[in-house]
Amino acid sequence: MTRVEAEVIGTERLSLVPQRVEHAREMAVVLSDPALHTFIGGEPATAEELRARCARMAAGPADPAVSWCNWVVRLGGDRGPLVGTVQATIGPAGPDGAGLVADIAWVVGTTAQGRGIATEAARGLVGWLEQRPEVGDIAAYVHPGHLASQAVARAAGLEPTDEWHDGEVRWLRGRHEGLRPEAR
Repeated sequence: MTRVEAEVIGTERLSLVPQRVEHAREMAVVLSDPALHTFIGGEPATAEELRARCARMAAGPADPAVSWCNWVVRLGGDRGPLVGTVQATIGPAGPDGAGLVADIAWVVGTTAQGRGIATEAARGLVGWLEQRPEVGDIAAYVHPGHLASQAVARAAGLEPTDEWHDGEVRWLRGRHEGLRPEAR
């Protein structure tokens, strides 16, 4: 199976740029507010820790059936500041390997929040994924208390399901209309 590779995605105000190790220093500052970890746990990574994580992500997963697509979110075009990240882990939809599902996530630094950036970035990512015929359903896992991320998921066309994983609700945008989320 061929891996899906991240490409530049443009939106009205943003450029989603495939993440590189060179982004680590700037992103460490963007993601340095401990408040960003309220719902996801952990603590902000140092620039060196983020550099190592970016290098691991660039190497890709050991499973050839899975793709890690990671972007930094740049505000205002090619020279604007980095303000967040979006990502998609794309892999087999089920044990039979038929079709692919994309699990997506987003984070925007606290100084850039409240301006619709996460929504615009998530919509751009979902639009890009929908152009890939090999990708079926698109899912996100959102903490039930994270109202801002719930709003982003809904704006990106995802709907909450009854499925939970690690204390988060699975949100889904399915291509198979008429099926219950668990039957997709």
